[in-house]
Amino acid sequence: MASPRQARLWIGRAGFAALALALVFLRLLPLDTLPPRWAGPDLLLAALLLWTIRRPELVPVWLIAAVVLLVDFLFQRPPGLGAALTVIATEMLRRRHVRLRTGGFAAEWLAAALAIAGILAATQFVLWIAVIPAPPWTLVVSQALATALAYPLVAFAARWILGIGRGQIDSRRRIST
Repeated sequence: MASPRQARLWIGRAGFAALALALVFLRLLPLDTLPPRWAGPDLLLAALLLWTIRRPELVPVWLIAAVVLLVDFLFQRPPGLGAALTVIATEMLRRRHVRLRTGGFAAEWLAAALAIAGILAATQFVLWIAVIPAPPWTLVVSQALATALAYPLVAFAARWILGIGRGQIDSRRRIST
């Protein structure tokens, strides 16, 4: 029989997957048919980074890769490019999650903003190298800024609506809520 801890882990993973699918569905809704002058925030990327820093056990690498690969296919991006870059960024944050959580929200926000900028800049660079039409830099920069500025709102919603707080790290480096 499964332990309650394993059950909570899989329920948390399923909950994150459901949240990711809901965010993808909301982005697919045709709310505006005109070409955008500025890009809105990528809430899924902000949520992925937040969960990786705050609850890394709930977003294993295979779940991140599967969700972002699905997003690449649905939004007609180069398949696997966004997934690969997001996996690299989240694994870098996962390795530093203890220091980021003990360093305060400003350190967490800065690390997430740098990861967002790195993912979007690397995507543009790879598209440029491969001679694939890329979105204008103004859209990419506005999306990076909007996503970085939306990160505190995602953190607030995660804390007060979903209960994904910063938690405390004890001496054995286990996370308690």
